[in-house]
Amino acid sequence: MGIEPTLAAWEAKVQPLNNTMKPGSPAKPPAIRIWKETAHRGGKGVSAINGIPLPQAQLEEICSALKKKCGTGGTVKNGVIEIQGDHRDRLVDELKKLGFTDVKKAGG
Repeated sequence: MGIEPTLAAWEAKVQPLNNTMKPGSPAKPPAIRIWKETAHRGGKGVSAINGIPLPQAQLEEICSALKKKCGTGGTVKNGVIEIQGDHRDRLVDELKKLGFTDVKKAGG
């Protein structure tokens, strides 16, 4: 009984947000962003790719293909593909070739 007013209040707040898209309009695919990350890596940088809406197994397949294209190592951690080194420009091109449309570099 104590939860119902809270739930109703939450639904009232969320409902207007759900109606911001026009009915029948196609959902826009999520944005894919690529940035360079050096934190906690002893000064070594990785190119991190976030926003690919695929399951873990397919992310690992894409990671493997990107590692071969860049000639370097990499991994998938928590849905983020990490490729060793600064290969942002090459990764943007390769992801666009794979059919992803909204791929951009983030950060400096």
